[in-house]
Amino acid sequence: MTYLIPALILGGCGLLAGVLLTIASKVFYVKVDERIEKIGAALPQANCGACGFAGCADYADAIVTKGAAANLCRPGGADAAGKIAEILGTAAAEVVPMTAVVHCSGDCNATQTQFEFDGVQSCKAVKRFYGGNGLCKYGCIGLGDCAAVCEHDAIKIENGLAKVIPALCGACGQCAAVCPNSLISIKPKSKTTDVFCSSGDNGKNTKAACKSGCIGCKMCEKKCPNGAIKVENFHASIDYEKCTGCGECASACPMKVIH
Repeated sequence: MTYLIPALILGGCGLLAGVLLTIASKVFYVKVDERIEKIGAALPQANCGACGFAGCADYADAIVTKGAAANLCRPGGADAAGKIAEILGTAAAEVVPMTAVVHCSGDCNATQTQFEFDGVQSCKAVKRFYGGNGLCKYGCIGLGDCAAVCEHDAIKIENGLAKVIPALCGACGQCAAVCPNSLISIKPKSKTTDVFCSSGDNGKNTKAACKSGCIGCKMCEKKCPNGAIKVENFHASIDYEKCTGCGECASACPMKVIH
């Protein structure tokens, strides 16, 4: 009897709690649109944020509940957009293939390091010391932070310079996010002209730091028939919407940093 009464009380409390939880689950149940789960399963689960949302689950919810565009998943591309359209019962939206590009030509043949760094071998760590160990403070540090986060093995470090393999790139943007010098951008694969330099120094200082740097001479800007390339703060950049890939800027560039 000494043990029976406490056991009955404990059992009764457990039963009551179970009943209350069951009632609460029915009262507060929120019906989830099954399309959200299906769309989430159709996404690549990269959770890269390239779509503009917190992750694949958040993007799937936004498509169904907020009317977000169904073609924003870069890693999933046309395949994911097609599956989403099928789930929604709509026509598949066009997906523009994108790729990352590293705006630097400063490999070991073009520039040099100022000191050997003995700390953690990462671009982010080196950047904390005097802005980096290279003569050019704007260039690729070359320790592969970008390659380390790439899930598609689309970035390789060759001769001290990060290079993208467009055929493998999912354009998730994670490499761009970790580059301490902000050298990586995402652009349409169909646009094949790029400026491979990000220096903000004047021509004299750029030449002293790197043999393959933009000197801000504006020859490219003057030659472009479409106004697609501009030089600001000694640095040339391309408006991909205006660029037709004619190659005039590349031909005019005396430093051959436009390819």
